[in-house]
Amino acid sequence: MSKRSARAIAPSNIALVKYWGKRDTKLNLPAAGSLSATLSSMYSETEVTFDETLSADQLIINGEAVSGAGLSKAVGLLNDVRRQSGEKHFARVESTNNFPTAAGLASSASGYAALAVAAAAAAGWRASTAQLSALARLGSGSACRSLIGGFAEWQTGSASDGSDSYAIQVAPAEHWPLKMYALVVTEGPKATSSTHGMMHTAASSPYYTAWIDSVARDLNDARAAIASRDFSALSEVAERSCLAMHAAMISARPSLVYWRPQTLAVIEQLKRLRAAGLSFFFTIDAGPHVKVFVPPETDPMVEGKLAELDGVRRVISAVVGPGARVVD
Repeated sequence: MSKRSARAIAPSNIALVKYWGKRDTKLNLPAAGSLSATLSSMYSETEVTFDETLSADQLIINGEAVSGAGLSKAVGLLNDVRRQSGEKHFARVESTNNFPTAAGLASSASGYAALAVAAAAAAGWRASTAQLSALARLGSGSACRSLIGGFAEWQTGSASDGSDSYAIQVAPAEHWPLKMYALVVTEGPKATSSTHGMMHTAASSPYYTAWIDSVARDLNDARAAIASRDFSALSEVAERSCLAMHAAMISARPSLVYWRPQTLAVIEQLKRLRAAGLSFFFTIDAGPHVKVFVPPETDPMVEGKLAELDGVRRVISAVVGPGARVVD
């Protein structure tokens, strides 16, 4: 009986210059670039086993079998691995996340990055990092950035087949090991997926074009801020990009609002902390949770202050760290 397995770990990533819009939905090609920080302690662990006894691909996430669109995306990625490697068998995919799933904390990014790395290894395909990044993109656009450690930029690319749309490293983790605190304000999955939210925003927001046009400047400013470790400059561009993305969502028809009352309450409290002298910036993805970045030298006691904010249920902490990798 023929079985071949591999296991991989891939981290979540948080976009500092946001991704919100596709020019090709099938290949997950972005309408504009994006730039993110890869996180150390929020990750997916995935094992892929190609097994000749299987009659179809199987996907299990956190112990539960997945069907429908989620399985279809995974099968599409696995089909690409089979095409590239010559692997003939179906696969069993078992994945776990050590942080909330489908809740606006980029679990799809870490999940599909881990799947890409594990599937390629199990099939014996010696893919380059760029190839793996492009492969992970097929499952979830932002997954291409989770292949890369430190600070990663997703290149828009121009090829119709998506071969030049993958992530590259802007700076390694050791260049600037920023700390991140995810302030979880509610539990459970979000009501509107990112894919549907992007399509709705692009189709109905009067501000969508202006949002896409703003990204090039934000990318330039973010790269420069990271290169010089200018926290003030990175704070400005990250909050600007975050709020511009949400403004485009909110202006969609009907309005798309991922925030909850607790989200706004936390933002107001954070502003008071900043006025009192705390150095940080916040960002929010397609979900209600607020992520706070602080400089590496920040007193660890700040986590306690953040946990005490009204509306915060719990805090998940991380630092900028390495990208996806195969594990024994």
